[in-house]
Amino acid sequence: MKKFSLILASALTVSALTFPVSADLPEYSDSVDWEKFKGQGVTINVYNWGEYISVDDGSEESFDTNKAFEELTGIKVNYTNFASNEELYAKLKNGGSSYDIIIPSDYMIARMINEDMLEKLDFSNIPNYETLIMDDFKGMDYDPNNEYSVPYMWGMVGIIYNTTLVDEEDDVYSWDILWNEKYANNILMFSNSRDAFMIAEKYLGYSMNTTDEQELKNAAFALTEQKLLVQAYVMDEIFDKMTGGEAALAPYYAGDAITMMADNPDLAWAVPVEGTNLFVDAMCIPKGAKNKEAAEMYINFMCETMVAVKNCEYIGYSTPQKEVPQYLDPELATNPIAYPDSETLANTEAFIALPNTTTKLIDELWTSILTANETAPWTIPVFLLGCLGLSVGINVFRTMKKKRNGM
Repeated sequence: MKKFSLILASALTVSALTFPVSADLPEYSDSVDWEKFKGQGVTINVYNWGEYISVDDGSEESFDTNKAFEELTGIKVNYTNFASNEELYAKLKNGGSSYDIIIPSDYMIARMINEDMLEKLDFSNIPNYETLIMDDFKGMDYDPNNEYSVPYMWGMVGIIYNTTLVDEEDDVYSWDILWNEKYANNILMFSNSRDAFMIAEKYLGYSMNTTDEQELKNAAFALTEQKLLVQAYVMDEIFDKMTGGEAALAPYYAGDAITMMADNPDLAWAVPVEGTNLFVDAMCIPKGAKNKEAAEMYINFMCETMVAVKNCEYIGYSTPQKEVPQYLDPELATNPIAYPDSETLANTEAFIALPNTTTKLIDELWTSILTANETAPWTIPVFLLGCLGLSVGINVFRTMKKKRNGM
């Protein structure tokens, strides 16, 4: 996690300044021959998170990133979405090598590198990486030799909540609130295991990268107990549910929180005092991609200043592109959700790639949580708490919870 202290410095630099809005974004650079593939019928398949790229929304200033790339290069883009890193991994592991571009998060990139699932990039085809990506985002722990990835966006996890549905006296700045029975059936939860376990681990005072078997089982027990309160396990569905006032509380990503708050002024954001995850999402090419050079042109295009500005403003996430801040609307450039202060960032932790045995255990525990009998959650923890026994595990969990609640 050595690089996250540098990200902290970069975030503070951005958030401490007020930038003028420039009406004149730079045109495409001549960093590569953009017309190299014109007339050749080349198509690339891009697999990205939902709501994670600028599209034509009908407004005067809208920008359709993929359409602009097609018009500039003649390369057709087939664009599809995934909802979680685990979904992406499963798709590729089961033969999804038809993708030319994927945009996983840091820990998943490390896992894919370890499992030989990514192509090494030819950076001569991505010159914008050298000139336009902040040095703070190079040589990061998930890709220490800068061989497999180009950073796209970064951010953190927090709690988005509806101020009309959450009582003022309740502490939204603690993960505890996601276990508050007052909000039963009004809590949304991540539907992916790594983020869900992160929350439970922080709730119990553990590292989000723990490999301790009993700590993981305690976290799984906490999530099993929480399941009685959860309205739904979601990813992209969170947009409709939170902006539509269908739930009171949900953990989610900072950039998406900005988007949802713009759509519904009743929504607000909180970062739990127990700490949270700071992540980087980056562009990669899967092993066996059929159009690697065209994919590298797409990555280079995404690093173009005009394109990076449009994507950043549309999705609200934080940028690793060094020229973007000077063109951002000041409201976004100084937004503490996108660019948190030093105290907030100092209390974050980055995911690392876990050992295969730990990943397998988390997968097994997560399956147990999702298939638990909602009317009789006590039938599950025998497996979750393992050799220490049910009563010992419950007492450990209850003691920790009481400490968190100041009892």
